[in-house]
Amino acid sequence: MPNPDSLLSTCWTSAGDVMPLRNGDLSPFDIRDRVAAAAEAGFSGFGITHTDLVAVRDGIGFPSLAREFEHHGITTVEVEYIDDWWCSGERRSRSDVVRADLLHAAEALGASHIKAGAGQTGDTVEPDVLRAEFAALAREAEAVGTRIALEPAAFSMMTTIEPAARLLRDVAHPAGGLLVDIWHVYRSSMSYQDLERILPPEYVFAVEINDGYREVTGTLFEDTFDNRLYCGEGAFDVVSFVKSLRRLGFTGPWGVEMMSRDHRTLDVRTATKQAAAAAADLLASAR
Repeated sequence: MPNPDSLLSTCWTSAGDVMPLRNGDLSPFDIRDRVAAAAEAGFSGFGITHTDLVAVRDGIGFPSLAREFEHHGITTVEVEYIDDWWCSGERRSRSDVVRADLLHAAEALGASHIKAGAGQTGDTVEPDVLRAEFAALAREAEAVGTRIALEPAAFSMMTTIEPAARLLRDVAHPAGGLLVDIWHVYRSSMSYQDLERILPPEYVFAVEINDGYREVTGTLFEDTFDNRLYCGEGAFDVVSFVKSLRRLGFTGPWGVEMMSRDHRTLDVRTATKQAAAAAADLLASAR
């Protein structure tokens, strides 16, 4: 039986001083130190970005990283992030490179799922195209033993859960599901109780918890990366969110996605320890 309080350290939680808009997303920390720190802090899951995966592939190699996971008791692996999977032209060409890399990494590392994005605000896609392309992506994931977890985001073309849930119902592929991040649910002004009404429970592949301020500061993208708080420190009522997801049948692991200006200044052991401790306390209070 899964541990209902198990935690996954999402990529940014252990990545250190990186922010895509400013200095890229290649972590300055050695991947082995990140894995060790996450495990020491109490995480049994670990997430890693495409850029870091390429560095691992070309450096220590995926077999070596897989051994690190096994040695440190990491049982759930998450890789990210594929976007523009429905596009054509130059955007699709770039996306296909990432797609191939992530599918290869997921197979080599036994990843539970690959995180997929929903583009940018203002993107428009014909529904038939979106369905066909997502189904194709899910089939490719299934072929290498993993799944696709689609993440609606406040700054994407799917600003709420509803269009993503409709897409999943229409496609109805067992390897296509959702990643539900409290940050984007809160920023969309959706009530947590509505999640219980809208979400097909079988398609909730991953959940992320964090906390934040009531109001947005800067752009939505900047706010997302710069202003998150540890679980229980903000206005998001994370306990209610967790209870709603548990009523839906979600049993973990709970992704802890921590990104903020302050968090990025911490050494990797302090960063993972603080994020894990806050999340563990929150989950305990939500029982």
